[in-house]
Amino acid sequence: MAESTDVIVVGGGYAGVMAANRLTQRDDVAVTLINPRPAFVERIRLHQLVGGSDDAVVDFGEVLADSVRLVTDTVTRIDAAERAVALSSGGSLGYDYLVYAVGSGSADPVVPGAAEFAHPSAGLEEAQRLRPVVAAAPATAAVTVVGAGSTGIETAAELAETGRTVTLVCGGVLGPYLHPRGRRSVAKRLVELGVSVIDGPDSQVTAVTRDAVQLSDGREVASDVTIWAAGFGVPDLAGRSGLSTDALGRLLTDETLTSVDDPRIVAAGDAAAPSDLPFRMSCQAAGPLGAQAADTVLSRIAAHEPAPVNVGFAGQCISLGRRAGIFQFASRDDTAKRLYLGGRTGAKLKEVICRHTLKQLADEARKPGSFTWNKDDKRRQLLAARHGGAAATAGPAA
Repeated sequence: MAESTDVIVVGGGYAGVMAANRLTQRDDVAVTLINPRPAFVERIRLHQLVGGSDDAVVDFGEVLADSVRLVTDTVTRIDAAERAVALSSGGSLGYDYLVYAVGSGSADPVVPGAAEFAHPSAGLEEAQRLRPVVAAAPATAAVTVVGAGSTGIETAAELAETGRTVTLVCGGVLGPYLHPRGRRSVAKRLVELGVSVIDGPDSQVTAVTRDAVQLSDGREVASDVTIWAAGFGVPDLAGRSGLSTDALGRLLTDETLTSVDDPRIVAAGDAAAPSDLPFRMSCQAAGPLGAQAADTVLSRIAAHEPAPVNVGFAGQCISLGRRAGIFQFASRDDTAKRLYLGGRTGAKLKEVICRHTLKQLADEARKPGSFTWNKDDKRRQLLAARHGGAAATAGPAA
């Protein structure tokens, strides 16, 4: 009987579940998924949780292959030398290969008062704590959302649509990813919802108090509930475990998503930094990166050379309440185009994408290896330009 290969996947988000499901292509691979929660979190619906229209969780049974062992626990340390992970429950698990897919969350705010008086919303527990705060606030309460990326825009629009008085403090440009045409469409919709948008170079937040947000130009915005949606951070598990990371804490890998320190550790999703040139943090990248991380592990098990990472983008979809949205089209290299779909069409497309993202995971669980994704050929050119030559694709020898 062939010896089984044990693979641990750390993190049960979009990348981790995709990787775990895809690894089940081989009967001689035993897959364990370690996740701190017993349910899958739809991060792209967390703004709906804050607004009260969705709980943003799905049973793992709907998206995870039956043969994957689910362990509800938190990995506190990776011991690469011993090929084992320590768990917060006090135990440990050994592995032959490990997929590092811990995802991302709210960035630790450095603005004075933000940690004490602002509510983060990028994680499930944060959104769950924020929901009753919003619900308990008087209907006339001033709500301020700090950060005008997709999370901030979606949260502001969701709350404004329920009748809340919302101010969106951009800290710069509204929707920095968007093409100017798409940005104008989003701004128009926010005005229709009654959102006060404060953008431009003087919209940086310098301090947060119990009842106000202070801006870099000296203005003070009254705020009964302040929501912090500025930036993302990643767990520090890799750094605490002695593995090489980038400045943000993402695991440094080569172009096959293999750790630059250890050929038995492969990264996927928001916490991966291949060639120190990471992809945009998004579920759009997480699925393909999870699939490619699994393919790298399977290639190494089969003694084949893993393929270099290849991810192509389609754009960015943003909810603007339940009745409107925008899909910003982009080139495969993730550059926004002039073309966008807005209004009710944008809202319907966003809902289709949310549902389809779950369906992709469920389909991979039923038929591992079936998932396909957009690809882009420009990455190798970017790497060559950055490093003055062809980028390495192979990791350290096993």
